[in-house]
Amino acid sequence: MSALARFLAMGGYAVFVWPAYAVALFVLGGLVLASLRRYRSSLRALEALERRRERRP
Repeated sequence: MSALARFLAMGGYAVFVWPAYAVALFVLGGLVLASLRRYRSSLRALEALERRRERRP
């Protein structure tokens, strides 16, 4: 068995390790997407507030 195959087999625990990595990447990706959406929403809200402030005398 090659070194790569042994690594990928994770000593017989690959069935537990690789899905755990997949779940972790999925969750982290979701957090990144949620953060970007919230950031863009905050920028739009800030721009709206600044426009409203500029219109006031």
